[in-house]
Amino acid sequence: MEILQWIIDNILTQASVIIGLVALLGLALQKKPINEIISGTLKTMLGFLVLSAGSSVMQTSLTYFGDMFNQAFGFNGMSAVVASIEGINGQAMTDLGLGSEIAICLAGIFIVNIILARFTPFKYVFLTGQALLWESTLCVVFAWFCGLRGIPLILIASIVGGAFATLMPAFAQPVVRKITESDDIALGHFCTFGYMFTALIATITKKLAGGHESQSTEELELPQSLSFMQDSYLAVMVVMIPFYLIIAGFAGPEAAADYAGDVNYMVYAFLQAMQFVVGLYVLLAGVRLLLAELVPAFQGISMKLVPNARPALDCPVLFTYAPNAVIIGFICTTIGSLIGMAITGFMGTLVIPGVMSNFFAGGTAGIFGNAIDGRRGAIIGGIFHGIFIMILPALLSPMLAQIGFVNMTCTDVDTVVTGFFFMAIHSILGLFGIA
Repeated sequence: MEILQWIIDNILTQASVIIGLVALLGLALQKKPINEIISGTLKTMLGFLVLSAGSSVMQTSLTYFGDMFNQAFGFNGMSAVVASIEGINGQAMTDLGLGSEIAICLAGIFIVNIILARFTPFKYVFLTGQALLWESTLCVVFAWFCGLRGIPLILIASIVGGAFATLMPAFAQPVVRKITESDDIALGHFCTFGYMFTALIATITKKLAGGHESQSTEELELPQSLSFMQDSYLAVMVVMIPFYLIIAGFAGPEAAADYAGDVNYMVYAFLQAMQFVVGLYVLLAGVRLLLAELVPAFQGISMKLVPNARPALDCPVLFTYAPNAVIIGFICTTIGSLIGMAITGFMGTLVIPGVMSNFFAGGTAGIFGNAIDGRRGAIIGGIFHGIFIMILPALLSPMLAQIGFVNMTCTDVDTVVTGFFFMAIHSILGLFGIA
């Protein structure tokens, strides 16, 4: 019994160890050389620890931002929340102590995805590990909130996440097929509801134009002055630095005194904005390191187990098909998200856009809109996409606040829908006195 307790305390409760064991198992099952098994296992653990460090840095910066905003504009019960799935992941692992559950569920989601892809018509293997990590986080957090613990929590979260990982690529595939002009790859990114909403808007604009599709974005030449937007970190800085400075200016030096100390409050706000980007950079570096080892450990197994499967890959795989649409989609989604931010203010919870999400999800939405109705679909669809991805997180925010995520909400809309799904189940069970 003491040995089992030692294993629980020192192994099963250490998320980095769990994720390392998952990679070790995957590599061993593929009969990789011992040096590759050791290297892959250690790099996977290192990546997870780097990811956690980045999440902590971002969380500190977001806590400052939330306090400044509430002191500057907090009235009538309205609060500001930042759309950051990364921040939720960090807080879930640190404050809620769910790191091990998230790591195990990550593997569970992949296993469920493989089973569903093997035995159902939906032959899609989701290989975007970063997106699986975010989905695992939300599934675990909401299953935990619904009162599940231990094995039941892992099972339910894995089944729900695995279903989303299988069905979302199938949902987007008709448009992806149109974009790529083939059926070789699928899209594995949990913003699918937003992309298909953009495609719906583009379909409407095309019908309103008498069924005539507008000129493709790829027939446009963008000015060189916008080329810097292709660097996602610079794009984040350009948006976050003004946000932080404006909020600090309205809050005033007294509000920031406890944070800034002897440093000028505006300089401190600038440094905190940069700190946010630093945390994001570190987090994504950890994600890349983690996934570079973890995904190959699963990929060979999955392809052997699911013949004729289509790999569902991260959204940048589509960027080369319509690079102009990526920039237009990012700009229009940002415009729409600012409109959406104003709308959420009237809803009682002002949601600050997630700039990284605006770039990747907005760029991909632009590609979807362009595939249906050219530049018109990319522009109008992109703006409505920005509004859509603000309103859904705002609706989820009160539920997250009940769990303890006061200044944060989700970004990827499929994870938001996951949250709605769990909360609906929780409400139904509550009617019967079960939850």
